[in-house]
Amino acid sequence: MTAPPLAPIHEDAHLLVLEKPAGLLCVPGRGDDKQDCLSARAMRQWPDALIVHRLDMATSGLVVMARGLAMQRALSAAFAERQVHKRYEAIVDGAMPMREDWSVIDAPLMADWPRRPLQKTDPAGKPSLTRWRALASSVQGNFNATHVLLEPETGRSHQLRVHLLSIGHPILGDALYGDAEVQSRAPRLLLHASTLAFVHPATQQALRFESPSGFSLRRREVR
Repeated sequence: MTAPPLAPIHEDAHLLVLEKPAGLLCVPGRGDDKQDCLSARAMRQWPDALIVHRLDMATSGLVVMARGLAMQRALSAAFAERQVHKRYEAIVDGAMPMREDWSVIDAPLMADWPRRPLQKTDPAGKPSLTRWRALASSVQGNFNATHVLLEPETGRSHQLRVHLLSIGHPILGDALYGDAEVQSRAPRLLLHASTLAFVHPATQQALRFESPSGFSLRRREVR
C-alpha cells in the first residue's frame, strides 16, 4: 500500500521541511521490509530531495531536506558548524528539578560495541553536550514523570536518549535504553524534534519552524 503524499511544513526551490512520524525510518535500512522511509517518500514527490540529517526511527518531528547537491552541501555544513538551532521535547522517568536556567549534561559518548547499535557514556568517547530544562513534573500513578526541553549542542547518535539515561531519567517508551517498566509506560518513544531554526543558505532569510509534540502530563498517564 502506497503511503499518502507528504504535506511539507515548508517547501521552496532549495529545501523542504517535513514532519516525520514516529516509527518511520529517515533513510532505507537493510532488507526489503525497511525500504519505506521519509527520504524515499520525499523523492517520489520531489526527485531532487536529498537527506541532510536524521532522526531515530522511534523519534518524531521536524526534518529538513535539501533539493539538489549544492544545497545538501550548504545545509550539511550548517549542521556541522552548529549553525542550526534544534530543540526537542521528551517525557522522562522521574522528577527533574524545575529551574529557570538551562542545565547541561556533559558526557562523552561512544559506541557500545558488544551491543551495537547502542551507545554509552565513556571518558574516551567523543565530546557531547546537551542542554535541558524541565517544563512540568507530575505523578503518574505510582511514578513521577517530567516534561523536558532538550537542546543538543552536539549531534551524536542516540545522544539525548543516552544522556538522559546517564542522569537517571530515561525517556518513557524507550525500547533501546529503557527497562521493561520504562518501556511499558508509553506506547512509543516520547521524544519529538519540535523546533528547527537556521539561515536559508540561498536567500539568507532567518527561518524558524515549530511542531507541537502532543505530549502532556496527567495525573495517572502520559499521553
